[in-house]
Amino acid sequence: MIEALDIHVTGIVQGVGFRPFVYRMAKKYLINGWVLNAADGVNIHAEGESRLLDEFVIELSENAPAAAQVKEIELKEVPLQDFDSFEIRFSDDAAVQETTLVSADLATCDDCAAELFNPNDRRFRYPFINCTNCGPRFTIIDALPYDRASTSMKDFPMCERCAAEYADPLDRRFHAQPDACFECGPHLSLAWRPDCEATPGEDFPTRGVGDVSSDELSDGWRIAWGKTRETSDALIARAVELLCAGQVVAVKGLGGFHLVCDARNAEAIARLREGKRRGGKPFAVMMANAEAARSVCEVTPEEEKALSDPARPIVLLKKRPGVALAAGLADKLPELGVMLPATPVQLLLLHDFARALEQMGAPEPPMLVMTSGNIHDEPIVTDDAEARGKLGDIACAVLGNDRAILSRYDDSVVRIISAGSAGSAVQMIRRARGFAPVPLKLARASANPEAAAVPEDAAAPEAIGAAGHEGSPETAGHEAAAVAPVLFAAGSEQKSTFAFVRGSEAFVSQHVGDLENAEAFDAWLDAKSRFEKLFELRATRLACDAHPEYLASKWAREQARKLNIPLVEVQHHHAHIASVIGENGLSGAVCGIAFDGTGFGADGSIWGGEVLLANAQAYERFANFAYVPMPGGAACVKNPLRMAYGVLWEFDLLEHPAAKRVLGALGEQADLCDQMIERGLNTPMTSSVGRLFDAASAILGICEHPTYESEAAVLLEAALGPAASPDGGSADEAGVNSRYSVAITKNTATPKSTAQDTSVLLFDAAPTFKALLDDMQAGIPAATIARRFHSAFVEAIANAAKLAYSVYGVSTVALSGGVFMNRFIIEHALAALQDEGFTVAVNRELPPNDGCISYGQAVIACAQDEITRNE
Repeated sequence: MIEALDIHVTGIVQGVGFRPFVYRMAKKYLINGWVLNAADGVNIHAEGESRLLDEFVIELSENAPAAAQVKEIELKEVPLQDFDSFEIRFSDDAAVQETTLVSADLATCDDCAAELFNPNDRRFRYPFINCTNCGPRFTIIDALPYDRASTSMKDFPMCERCAAEYADPLDRRFHAQPDACFECGPHLSLAWRPDCEATPGEDFPTRGVGDVSSDELSDGWRIAWGKTRETSDALIARAVELLCAGQVVAVKGLGGFHLVCDARNAEAIARLREGKRRGGKPFAVMMANAEAARSVCEVTPEEEKALSDPARPIVLLKKRPGVALAAGLADKLPELGVMLPATPVQLLLLHDFARALEQMGAPEPPMLVMTSGNIHDEPIVTDDAEARGKLGDIACAVLGNDRAILSRYDDSVVRIISAGSAGSAVQMIRRARGFAPVPLKLARASANPEAAAVPEDAAAPEAIGAAGHEGSPETAGHEAAAVAPVLFAAGSEQKSTFAFVRGSEAFVSQHVGDLENAEAFDAWLDAKSRFEKLFELRATRLACDAHPEYLASKWAREQARKLNIPLVEVQHHHAHIASVIGENGLSGAVCGIAFDGTGFGADGSIWGGEVLLANAQAYERFANFAYVPMPGGAACVKNPLRMAYGVLWEFDLLEHPAAKRVLGALGEQADLCDQMIERGLNTPMTSSVGRLFDAASAILGICEHPTYESEAAVLLEAALGPAASPDGGSADEAGVNSRYSVAITKNTATPKSTAQDTSVLLFDAAPTFKALLDDMQAGIPAATIARRFHSAFVEAIANAAKLAYSVYGVSTVALSGGVFMNRFIIEHALAALQDEGFTVAVNRELPPNDGCISYGQAVIACAQDEITRNE
């Protein structure tokens, strides 16, 4: 019996090859009708035999393209319209086009990877192979509508064969804008410094394929081009030779350059570390697949899924016990960042590197360091000429190409954590390539003060595309988008992102970095301008961090004054908690626990150990860690021994026998710190939990001279060892917990106190630090002390939630802030809170560090604006 259905599919179903997939399935199951992009998903009208319609719908749900995420399929029986074929329709509906989103970049799909290594395929070893299901998107687009003429592919007209594929709905490359081959597409180049002994000479011998001609560039480098398969392979072969010889090569990726070397060569790693001025910060590595990763790391099924995600993030994996890695790769840390190849160039490079190692008799799976192509604190390099200039002192060669990168994107970083009774969960560490700029939903939270629970079907982010070519959203109706109210949230100083809000969607930018120098701030401005241009966004309201000195906040204040538009200044830790509220669609009050390193407080002090009673509009400061002095201010971050002195001074522990080591390590600086504290000179007060972890690390002698941000706290966590049980293996668990407990006292208010700047309760870490010193004096191992110290803060988190519930009846707890990137803290806190019966919400698509701040600012500004409109 012939029946008709209207089918509405929601989720990430636009810009990912979904309509051609629907078309192919319709042909397979003899379905007539049409498929069309809609403002909130994809609409399908399907007519066919009842049994075949059922199979068609199941196919849509279970076998969608890898990059698609089908959230819901709605079915409605409708009258037959007697279609005699199936077609892809192209809508000019303004509602669709106002919500245009360019898909995030996607890793090379399995089909393209198979063709890449198939000698019988015409794209055999073509370094830019792609299809509708994979390849560059946001990094190559210059303007909307998204077609080839509006991308960096505009200089590469399609050859006849590529054009035929592009026009065929049954072809996997139907309307794939970057479609190309050796005949018509981009090509590899290899540039080298002639003065480097390890790089090719002028004649460039290429091992049996003749000579590849080279030209001299204006900067003195020489360059060769791989315009055929043979010459392209020759360039890759030479790059592999350099890697095998222990050299560093700069390799162009989708969103910028990587610096690459043999991850098993300690000398190469040392050269790379020195050139990048990276200090001790770990490097990520690239391996062929999850099985190869298992040779050095433990890989769970959830982690394997994360590794093979189309976003191809770096996944932080636990090292296998007893596995020896090269010195300088990820020393002292329990985790190693591992990624699988994301581009055809990376697939070819790793494949040929493996073959070369095999010929050399190397038994281990190949492993390449794959780190951002930049110098310390600078933005990742995207241009070939810039790579030669900025990375030329590190890399002896640059494997580039003639396809421009138009948007700068670092690699994304994730880890899989245990979420207690909820099982495992993905924790975002850095949201960039492959995830941004997919928008997040911005739920319009009410001011209901009652506690909220996390809904089981809390909205997940949806990719909103528009009508037009699949993988190629089109935009009309730009005038309507331009005049619609748009909020711009400027974000934070560290781990900076920004966010635009249009309607119910928040476009959170990729990770930009730390805005500590002019180049980083210029990169922030450039990324903002690109969002404005592509999505026709013009801010009518602004939000920023309340910190008086953040560069992004200063910019926002100046723009608000210049353009005479509203500005909302948001307290940093309220933004942290609001980001969790927004991501999880919470509508009532939460007990928000925000632990991090630095945030400007409402009383002018540096906050970072906050327990807030909060909703999306406002907050009250329920509890905080007692203030400790920071002698030298920001100098304490770079010298945790100073922070240790401030903690010991405040807690009256300088005379403790175990404190002598700290005083001795400080030397003359100890007297200077004492004078600064006593006189109140350049000594801000802080409630920061992050700084307390820094102090503990320095006191224990784990990290006294960090070489990168948060290294002291990171190494304190690493000191826990692989068996990080909360009691540290102590036979007297109750006694240990009692000694290490964080004391809770009633705070003292003044006539000028407000609910925002003065808390009800104080958490005092003095007993915790005394117990730490006592254990040091008793010769307890540092690993055991570190476990007990961590457990004290987990207990404090649980106590904070229980106290908030007893006073206010709030049963939902929101956790955010950089401290919750500590695996022990987040996993044990989730378990402890769930054991007490709390509903716990955490960041989902955003990191808990300052990468979530812009979104949190947007949540607060929109909620406050909604209240204003309703008054």
